Amino acid sequence: MTASTSPAIRVSGLRKSYGDQLVLDGIDFEVPAGTVFALLGPNGAGKTTTIHILTTLLTPDAGEVSVGEHDLHADPKGVRSQIGVTGQFSAVDDLLTGEENLRLMAALHHLGCGEGKQRIAELLERFELTEAASKHVATYSGGMKRRLDLAMTLMGSPRIVFLDEPTSGVDPRGRRTMWQIVGDLVKDGITIFLTTQYLEEADELANQIALLDHGRIVAEGTPAQLKRLVPGGAVRLEFSDAEALERVAGRFASARREPDSLVLHVPTEGGVTALRSVLDQLDGGAADVTDVSLQTPDLDDVFLSLTGQGDARKAATE
Repeated sequence: MTASTSPAIRVSGLRKSYGDQLVLDGIDFEVPAGTVFALLGPNGAGKTTTIHILTTLLTPDAGEVSVGEHDLHADPKGVRSQIGVTGQFSAVDDLLTGEENLRLMAALHHLGCGEGKQRIAELLERFELTEAASKHVATYSGGMKRRLDLAMTLMGSPRIVFLDEPTSGVDPRGRRTMWQIVGDLVKDGITIFLTTQYLEEADELANQIALLDHGRIVAEGTPAQLKRLVPGGAVRLEFSDAEALERVAGRFASARREPDSLVLHVPTEGGVTALRSVLDQLDGGAADVTDVSLQTPDLDDVFLSLTGQGDARKAATE
């Protein structure tokens, strides 16, 4: 399904303080419908506060917010009718079975008996929980609990889903399964607002990323756009022997040798043009290169460069 051009979420000048502590300092962003928007930032940056405001759990001090074309201040009930929320901590009841948890959510959404049964069956199948439906949730793995949690969130057929660190505590296989589920939801036209500590997750899922630090958005763009904000690209060359490496290393004053290996890193601005330039300078030495690859900054580099995390890590090493 093609994403709508009308924003599912629009935020302007959003501010929130707790006493003397300023948590959100006038942030602005828009989330196009039918896309994944990731809000990233260090612990304490204001991510969860932002979600709590957008989901009507907190009242902002200032700013304008529209969610699902409903004004947060004038029509909070309308906002709640459009959204579903999966928080950092699972909301499932371990003493109930998976089906009983879903049945409870169906009742909370005032679904009739027939409609509720049909919706429960659909969600159990979609989240691969049919075989475990009659088992107590206490026996579920972490990944199964998170899938059930999201299934419960979808019981009311929300058009905008907030996922606050949805794969925290989930093993790599379970994380991949969750990624597939998120992708399928977006194909159905659902908008996803995501926070995560796993930058690979944001890189994999997000159409747009905003980086929050000390209550302000310090960068925003697609994953590719953010990666271009920081230097650090390099061409990685691996050689057949040490003599060949030495010959080529002399041609690149800024090259860095990888310890205990036959690998040379030549700094570049990234891109195919930079790669071609390095290869052209090899001349006859190209025959001694056994492997070549272009390395570009990842979201970890962006995160460390643009937030206070980078300064903290630098201070710790000095």
